[in-house]
Amino acid sequence: MEAAFSSNHHKLPHMKLFLIIILAFTCQTSTISAARRSHITAHSSVEFIRTSCRATTYPTLCFSSLSTHASLIQTSPKLLAHAALNVTLATAKSTSLAMLRLSKTHGLRPREVAAMTDCVEELSDAVDELRKSIEEMGQMGRSRSSSTNFGLMVNDVQTWVSAALTDESTCTDGFQGNAMNGKMKVEVRGRIVNIAHLTSNALALINRFASLSG
Repeated sequence: MEAAFSSNHHKLPHMKLFLIIILAFTCQTSTISAARRSHITAHSSVEFIRTSCRATTYPTLCFSSLSTHASLIQTSPKLLAHAALNVTLATAKSTSLAMLRLSKTHGLRPREVAAMTDCVEELSDAVDELRKSIEEMGQMGRSRSSSTNFGLMVNDVQTWVSAALTDESTCTDGFQGNAMNGKMKVEVRGRIVNIAHLTSNALALINRFASLSG
């Protein structure tokens, strides 16, 4: 009896070690599976963005500006359009501030100052329109019970984004001809064209979301 007890007593540490190894293996397997699922999900999100961006006029810019937000976008057309609007708004705001600083540069000719001032005003309008479109996009899910309301809200968003695109195009028109010297003209037009392309892409993604949800 004592010998049997002694034998079982010696087996206990081995059993504990065995259980610890099994537990560790199970945890590791679970962690690897979770990591694999996360990797697959991230890959799916990136591919979703890549595929969706093919419907835009500037797919390379679309993908480069939105792929970093894949974890938030996942595979949602609405979140993709919403992210595109947010990226465009942020770029428009930073460009507007840069333009305002440039307009105060010493040595500018009167025509250059006038073109810059007009552009800042156009960008300010574009920022307001983009902000309204983002707010309306945020309300869509709550009003989805009514297809009529949903359609009207999408139409409002499309109208505001189109208006922003028009404002940005008007801004670039101010730098046609000899309204500005070469180097600054290239810099300014490059910034505005970038915003216009982002806005165009956002509008295309909004249209895609509307068609998929209609």
